[in-house]
Amino acid sequence: MYEKNRPMSLDSKKRLSYRLDLLPVIMPFHRRAKNELVPGDLVYYGPSPEFYGIGEIVLREENVCVVDFRGTGLLGIHKDEILINYLIPIHTLNLTGVLKTKV
Repeated sequence: MYEKNRPMSLDSKKRLSYRLDLLPVIMPFHRRAKNELVPGDLVYYGPSPEFYGIGEIVLREENVCVVDFRGTGLLGIHKDEILINYLIPIHTLNLTGVLKTKV
């Protein structure tokens, strides 16, 4: 009963949909983080791919994007506003193989 009421920690073994650990970690403002992003692009949060997961850009306003992560990461985040310099597009890094590899 006590276990039920405890908040989920990052240490728990949540099964992710994709092998997000294969995505390269890219720090903010790195030259590989400077990309032109448009709504519909698949992206991930460069510094911590496993925390946010893979998301789709829903809206872009100047240097900020609204990304729909659909709870694909360890944190279970669905939508968030993130500066463009933190987002890494999947298509420019040719990472589509990661999307096809199930855990």
